[in-house]
Amino acid sequence: MQGPKTQTPDPDRRAASDVTMGMIFLSQTVVGVLGNSCLLYYYVFLYFTQSRLRSTDWVLMHLIVANFLTLLCKGVPQTMAGFGWKDFLDDSGCRGLFYLHKVGRNVSFSSISFLSAFQAITISPKDSKWAALKFKAPKYAVYWINLSWILNLLINTVFLTNISSKQGNENITMLKDFGYCSSVNLGIMDLVLHVVYLSFPDVICMWLMLWTSGSMVLILYRHKQRMQHILRGKVSPASSPETRATQTILLMVSTFICFYLLSCICQICLALVYNPSWFLVNMSVLISGCFPTVSPFLLMRSNSCVLTVCFMCVRI
Repeated sequence: MQGPKTQTPDPDRRAASDVTMGMIFLSQTVVGVLGNSCLLYYYVFLYFTQSRLRSTDWVLMHLIVANFLTLLCKGVPQTMAGFGWKDFLDDSGCRGLFYLHKVGRNVSFSSISFLSAFQAITISPKDSKWAALKFKAPKYAVYWINLSWILNLLINTVFLTNISSKQGNENITMLKDFGYCSSVNLGIMDLVLHVVYLSFPDVICMWLMLWTSGSMVLILYRHKQRMQHILRGKVSPASSPETRATQTILLMVSTFICFYLLSCICQICLALVYNPSWFLVNMSVLISGCFPTVSPFLLMRSNSCVLTVCFMCVRI
């Protein structure tokens, strides 16, 4: 009797699946780059026409740069891998792309946390504990975001040693395959230390984000209650610019947290699985690129002037 035959994957089906994923990554990257480019052009336009930007605008510009890094350092090589180019990077190229992607992702996280904190301070009542920081916080916004870049550039240097290319690598079976690059399979103890070391800044930013977001929700709720009491029986006026900005940031925070949690689940699976499937690798990259793609459109939703300026540029 012959044993059961093992089914080998159909090369044509695998190739078609890779091309499909390549098209998805290409679409995501193009849409994200266009959205962030429109937003970046808007703030550059404001800077040269008004010669002055708010502190939150500077933080948003850093967020846009971080979004570019996150999209381009994973979207472009993943697209190329989907279309069949999988051995186009050497060791330095792989390490550089993974390193810059991680830095961009963490700076994006820090930027959202800072935006949430600044907005909570801005809308806080005069008699609150935040009142003393209302005039001090905007002055140090740029310094904090620059410090975030420096810290993340230093912390993520660990990626310079764990990532390698697939070119001429004889021990490819001992590595985790990411399509165009590979990484070392760490032991349990090294893996735990690696995760704790890299997750510590994320935990701090997440705590700050949740705390300030909860404060903003509570402030808006109390403000709404006071307005309903004062304007009882009258038509409620339109929401203030501060309220609309707060609602936009809360929407960005909630969107970021959703995508971040999904990304963490994928990253944990990638870390625990010895030889992750190509589907899991693709899903991890796809989810990590969702927020950099969506966030500029969330900001444009609350500021119609962005599209107006961009359309003026296209007509010129």
